[in-house]
Amino acid sequence: MQNELNTAIRAAIEAGSEITKIYTDPNADFEIEQKADNSPLTIADKKSNEIILSFLSQTPYPVLSEEGKSIDYSIRESWKKLWIVDPLDGTKEFIKRNGEFTVNIAYVKNGRPEAGVIYIPVKEELYFADCQYGAYKIEHITQLAADETVDSLIEKAHRLPYQEQTPRNNFIVVASRSHLTPETEAYIEKMKQEHQHVETVSKGSSLKLCLIAEGKADVYPRFAPTMEWDTVAGHAIIRAMGKEVYQAGTQEPLQYNKEDLLNPWFIAE
Repeated sequence: MQNELNTAIRAAIEAGSEITKIYTDPNADFEIEQKADNSPLTIADKKSNEIILSFLSQTPYPVLSEEGKSIDYSIRESWKKLWIVDPLDGTKEFIKRNGEFTVNIAYVKNGRPEAGVIYIPVKEELYFADCQYGAYKIEHITQLAADETVDSLIEKAHRLPYQEQTPRNNFIVVASRSHLTPETEAYIEKMKQEHQHVETVSKGSSLKLCLIAEGKADVYPRFAPTMEWDTVAGHAIIRAMGKEVYQAGTQEPLQYNKEDLLNPWFIAE
């Protein structure tokens, strides 16, 4: 899987570079369109998708992407191994220019995320993980040398979760920046009954899952709709560092490449 993970990392960084060019161009027209579900689509989503597909087509596995999601389940159900891609997670954050958007790529085997890559173009931060090798983060990375390997990246990366010098005495709940539902508020209240010092942190896109992977937050409850490509890369990274993303109210992990690509409500902890 090392070669494939290396390809996915290259794809994410290259796509992130293209997104950054559009994002930082003062004259850029994001060419915003409304998709059928009223979510926005920009030129950056499309260009990122093209770049990622050009890399992943070099691997033996098919690709399910947010921008190509109309592949019928009768075709997909035979895919035991596949890539699931969100070429620009947090399009609303991109349009608002708050920097909280990511490129997400995950390798899924038998419905479980086995490897994942999340790249944050504005921060130049890369998360990558494989269930065999663990989860890692590299800062200030904008390109890869031609001879760069996963092993050489691991040598310069921080292993996740971060080891804190002083233990935290507060319990941190991650909440969505734009989808705080009454159910989430009730969950946060419940945590306040169980823990002395509860703080909430808001983030956009898959950055919420990254906080759990880093060990900087304890739980991320999501009682609002998400799609498989929103969570799968972060889920892979969380699994590789030893935690899990469960369907709310169960001990069942989220599953991927389902007939219905909508996720159930979930809790990452």
